[in-house]
Amino acid sequence: MTYLHSMQTKIEGIRAVAPPRWRSLDGVVGVHWDAEAHAGASGYYISPDPRIMLFFNTVSDQVRAAHRQEDMGRNDRGLAKILFIPAGVPLWTRFTQRHRFSHLDLHLHQDRLMRYLTPTVGASQARATLKKPIELQESEPLTRLADLVTGELSGNGRNSAFAESLVGSIVIGLLEPEASASEARPAAGRLTQAQLNRLSAHFALTGEHRLTVAEMAEVVGLSESWFATVFRETTGKTPLQWQLQRRIEAAQALLGDASLTIADIAAQLGFSDQAHLTKVFRQVVGETPAAWRRSREDG
Repeated sequence: MTYLHSMQTKIEGIRAVAPPRWRSLDGVVGVHWDAEAHAGASGYYISPDPRIMLFFNTVSDQVRAAHRQEDMGRNDRGLAKILFIPAGVPLWTRFTQRHRFSHLDLHLHQDRLMRYLTPTVGASQARATLKKPIELQESEPLTRLADLVTGELSGNGRNSAFAESLVGSIVIGLLEPEASASEARPAAGRLTQAQLNRLSAHFALTGEHRLTVAEMAEVVGLSESWFATVFRETTGKTPLQWQLQRRIEAAQALLGDASLTIADIAAQLGFSDQAHLTKVFRQVVGETPAAWRRSREDG
């Protein structure tokens, strides 16, 4: 999906201290800002598209914020580190002291957000969620994912599918808990969709490296023995099979980047060497990574 974001802004006393880094993806534009503001600086922002803001340093003590201008100075609040701002919702900010800050902006086409959320919560619940602002003061997993996305904004970024999967993990990690809050719990003996999403986000955060069953169980708050049982009941796969499928899907995305050798991809995804990746890839896909890459290039 070719997509260019637009946003109306009015800022005073805020300046970029480095050129912004940005990249256009499928229905997503990511922009990283490094800026500073003096005491009394202010900003106004509104976009016809939804967006997610993730700050890499604390801003709640230095920046006051509100979604209505009349609330500034009376009912404003400290600016959260992580925000989802729906389409058409304005944001006013005011700095109480001089501050340097860094943040990632993810501008998202509404259809792209629906594609991320609908498979897990349904179209109706997804549409309702996209109308409500969400704020978090802290989330280490989301901040680490944002850092990985920022690394993909440069000209040396990997295949776009990798960056898009990271953005998807941020979307699910931030919006899915809100969307799932009113959903009925699934039948006993199965993982909830929220638990599966936490596993997916955590796995992405490790760089698709192998997790032990104990580590996976800890992510969803279950005992190791019970987790192994309900995981297979839910997914139809063992934890190892599920991880291998995810790692091979990541390898397929990276194989689209001609600048990466198969050995590079093996190292990046935590395989012991190129031969190990080739063996597992053939087992899952039915052909070697080199043959799979050639077939896509010829096609």
